[in-house]
Amino acid sequence: MTENFADRLMDAIARKKAPVTIGIDPVYSKLPPGLVGQAGLNREADLESSLDAVLEFSRRVIRLVAPYVPAVKINSAYFERYLWEGIEGYYQLIQEAAERDLIVIADVKRGDVGHTAEAYAAAHLADPDLAGADDLVGPDAVTVNGYLGADALDPFLKVCREDGKGVFVLVRTSNPGAAEFQNTMTAEGQTIAEHMAQLVAKWGVADGLVGKNGLSSVGAVVAPRDVEQAKRIRQILNNSMLLVPGFGAQGLGAAEVAACFKPGGTGAIVNASRSVIFAYEQPEYKQQFGDQWEPAIEKACQDFVAQIRQVAGM
Repeated sequence: MTENFADRLMDAIARKKAPVTIGIDPVYSKLPPGLVGQAGLNREADLESSLDAVLEFSRRVIRLVAPYVPAVKINSAYFERYLWEGIEGYYQLIQEAAERDLIVIADVKRGDVGHTAEAYAAAHLADPDLAGADDLVGPDAVTVNGYLGADALDPFLKVCREDGKGVFVLVRTSNPGAAEFQNTMTAEGQTIAEHMAQLVAKWGVADGLVGKNGLSSVGAVVAPRDVEQAKRIRQILNNSMLLVPGFGAQGLGAAEVAACFKPGGTGAIVNASRSVIFAYEQPEYKQQFGDQWEPAIEKACQDFVAQIRQVAGM
């Protein structure tokens, strides 16, 4: 029987004692001079050169953080901008992370209806079933847009049941403009984000989606911009894992993300991207490591893990 995604994620978190994931969101202009100064990686305007630099940086980040974290979140947009070669590189990074026994969350935010949703689920979540791709794996989970309704999610949930994969449905996102829509009050006195949380809770307890630990393979993306709202969403989504963005560079700290954990410090995985992968730009790490960018990333990852361990009481 295929193991439930939430069970696998919880086991991975327990092994590392780290309810965190590192976001792989590379930007060429922010890459360390010691890397982009190398021959073949030093031409930002050249497709091949800049993509090679971005992929080399991403591979090294994955290798640096793998001993400390259970998961990485790879944002497809940062690779799609490099066209077909970038998409190939994105799937190569999924293989790289999987080979290092990391849970891979693909940040793709897909959502559509009918056959298009089926195609997205096959392309972004399911393991490839085409001849010649037998040795490749898809990500363990993806982010999806649930605002199109249940039929848009059904193909993804089918993959969750059959292949032990997971989804994180957008409920309360971290961008400042999210409040314009997601904080709008419904006639029932809830925000739209809270209404979406209720739908996710209902979708998540359908047959074949809840694991042995009582958590569903249907999770939610919840940024605790409003701590009280985050606490309400946490109560609504009692059976769901929360993927928590916004920590670090986007301004959220330990006090805010604490609202997303269940009693006992479970039920959430906190993401940090820029604050870790570009740590060598921050004065505290620059002072410690100078131009050595890899030790700066490793130390920032360790510091991030320590902060969230304290929040979760691990």
